Amino acid sequence: MSSVMSSLPQINNSLAAAPDPAAIGLIYNPHGGRFRKHPARMQDLLSALPEIRQIRASNQIEFEQAVMALVQAEIRWLIVVGGDGTLQGVISCLFDHLAPERWPEITIIPAGTTNMTALDLGVNEQAEQILIRIGQFLRQPGKIKQVTRPVLRIEQTGKKNVYGMMLGLGLIARGVKFSRSQIKQLGITGNIFTVLIVLRSLAGTFLGRPQPEWAPVCIRQKDETGALSERVYQFAFVSALEKLLLGIRPYWGREPAPLHATFIRQHSKHFWRAIWPLIAGRGHHLKREDGYISYNAASIELWLDDEYIVDGELYHASSQDGPLTITADGPVLFRVP
Repeated sequence: MSSVMSSLPQINNSLAAAPDPAAIGLIYNPHGGRFRKHPARMQDLLSALPEIRQIRASNQIEFEQAVMALVQAEIRWLIVVGGDGTLQGVISCLFDHLAPERWPEITIIPAGTTNMTALDLGVNEQAEQILIRIGQFLRQPGKIKQVTRPVLRIEQTGKKNVYGMMLGLGLIARGVKFSRSQIKQLGITGNIFTVLIVLRSLAGTFLGRPQPEWAPVCIRQKDETGALSERVYQFAFVSALEKLLLGIRPYWGREPAPLHATFIRQHSKHFWRAIWPLIAGRGHHLKREDGYISYNAASIELWLDDEYIVDGELYHASSQDGPLTITADGPVLFRVP
């Protein structure tokens, strides 16, 4: 694998040569938010790209089959039409079969319910506009932006590795679990969907509800002496992205390492006054002793018995299986048309 320091984000703009359509593969998730809202339009745009090999996939088994088919075809550019969950499924399959240095360049077209990774990479347009531009690019190549990002490799003894861009705990996991069961059924996607999740989670905190759906998360970590100490957090996350939902950057560590981690203690002081600095990425004045912790690292170990989410997908950790180890892997090269 590449060194940790090489996985720090980089951005390059280069003039692309005319792409060989035979070296391009496309995976799309027909159950993504954009497909549910505009199925005919999305299918028409995909049909306008007949020179690109396209594979439909909507679950982990189908992602595996699609990735294997495209790997065997030795594609050099992989276009993923879907949201964070679709990209996470594809990336996990790629890690299972190829070293990152042998991967194709990846383009993510934001067509899911949440599209945090695409927004962090600078993909700000709707999926339809990007598909049209890819068709134009095939006919007349021009400059293209390349962005690298590390990837979280999440390991626990006896379980299959999970790969993704953002891991969330506590109220973050509770909010996503709630959204999957209720908000998502309303057909709401994009930033509105994200705002509702955040408001729902903060409402639970504000009301102080004792129900399990609002429970904080208990995490044990090694202290300076190597002993395990337990703390209770309202929420915590570890991210390989520079920005999260709605473009916020709620971490302020200064260490030269690729993963950003933030932990907010339960009953942290002046929490409501700290929300704006957290959202605005101005948390440098927030104090560890008041319950606000943020740092960068190459690897993090957490002991917990709870749910966690990775790019919107729900998992469960058990301390009986040892620590949940989160390590920087990659980096992955993204092509932003």
